[in-house]
Amino acid sequence: MSRSRDDIARLFPEMVARFDPQKAEGINANVQFDLAGENGGLYWLKIADQQATLGEGRIENPKMTVRGAADDFAALAHGELNPMQAFMSGRIKIQGDMGLALRFMNMFNLG
Repeated sequence: MSRSRDDIARLFPEMVARFDPQKAEGINANVQFDLAGENGGLYWLKIADQQATLGEGRIENPKMTVRGAADDFAALAHGELNPMQAFMSGRIKIQGDMGLALRFMNMFNLG
C-alpha cells in the first residue's frame, strides 16, 4: 500500500503519542530514520530523560539509524509488518545499537 509523504510524516507524532516513558528509563539516544521512495525523507527521534522529541532532517551522532522504504516503515508502524520479519528479510535495516533497537520497539509499542 503506497502512502503519501504526509502519511509518512504523521507516523512520527503518532509514535511519540504511543511513547511509554517507563520503558525508556536510562536511555539517552538520537535515532535517525532514512526512508526511501518518493514519499520518504529524513526524520529523527531524540530519547532523553524519559521523553521523546522528533524532527525532520539529519540529527547529529545517531546511536541507531533505521533505513528502508517509507511504505515498509509505515506498514511496520501500523502493525501490518512484523518488525523481526522486516529486519530479517532486509526490508528494514538497522545500523548501530541493536540493544536499543529491541528496546525501541517496546518504548513506542511497535509490532
